[in-house]
Order: sequence, then structure tokens, then C-alpha cells
Amino acid sequence: MDFFPAALEALIDQFARLPGVGRKSAQRLAFYVMDLPETEATAFAEAILAARQTVHVCPQCQNLTDAELCSICRSSRRDPSTVCVVADPKDVIAMERAREFHGHYHVLHGVLSPMSHVGPDDLRITELTHRVAQGEIQEIIMATNPDAEGETTAMYIARLLKPFGVRVTRLAYGVPVGGNLEYADDATLLRALEGRREI
Repeated sequence: MDFFPAALEALIDQFARLPGVGRKSAQRLAFYVMDLPETEATAFAEAILAARQTVHVCPQCQNLTDAELCSICRSSRRDPSTVCVVADPKDVIAMERAREFHGHYHVLHGVLSPMSHVGPDDLRITELTHRVAQGEIQEIIMATNPDAEGETTAMYIARLLKPFGVRVTRLAYGVPVGGNLEYADDATLLRALEGRREI
């Protein structure tokens, strides 16, 4: 028995396909859209279409942009000799929030994950090696997540770039600011000790 008209059911199905959105959340979103004035609903739909039509990957760093190059690659204030490698475009936003990194980025659009059938050819690794081969880059900072897939990806890229003679570093991690040592796991404490620095 169908509870909703076919068009509304189709809208719910589309929302349910979004990551982290279950069936009930999809229904709430669909009903929210149905309650919007027509002008707002049209603007919402047009924003989705406009983003799909105008946003593409930057040919240099693989981040998302609507211009020929992204704003970071175009900036003369950024240091092109240092490149921070991240898994996703949202990671660039996280790094930029700290306002401490002034180099360029390279977005892989994922991490190596044999369980999910994601291999090197599925990521933007070839584009990174082409950038490094040009000789301007002196340091690659691997900023993938400190989980199994992120570590595997960082190690794979480090080995791949070794013949180029470029310095490959990894973000330090360990006990978080405001954290409590008694709740830190063994691996976190080990990383914190390895990454210690003089004060």
C-alpha cells in the first residue's frame, strides 16, 4: 500500500540516497521541501543544478572550483613548494580553518581501501606524481586520517614519491587538546610520544 504520491515517494528516495540520511530523515526533508514556498523550492532545485553544472575539479590540485583554477592555486601568497595531501575537499576546509598552512593542496578524492575495492587508479595519485615530477615541490605533507586506510594511503604515496627526492612528512597526532591521558588508548599515547617536540 502506497502512503505517499509517487512524486513525493521519489523525492524521499532521493533524499534517502544521501550519506547519513535514513528513511525517516529523508521523509522529514521531503516534507520540509514540500512546505517551502514555490520560489524557495525552485531556488533550491536550481542551486543543485547550478552546482552540478559549474563546479568541477581544479586541474592542478583536484579541489572543487568553479573557475579555471581554484582560489588557493591562483593565490600568489601561497607557497607552491609545500603541498598538503588530503583525502577529500572537505579536508581542505578543515585545514584552512587553522589558518596556519600557507602552501598548496592536493585532493585524492578518497583513500586506498581494498575492502571497498578502491585502488590507486581510483584516486588522484597520478596527478600528484605529475606535479612532483615538475620539480617545484619540495615537501609533501600527508594529511589523511589516522585510520587504517589513511595510513595505508600515506605509506603508499610516500613510497611512490621516494624516487623523486621530495621530502614526505606526516601530520603529527596524539593526545587531543583538552583531552585526558587516562582515557587515551595505547596507540594514541605512542603517537603522542613519537611526535613530541621541545617547548
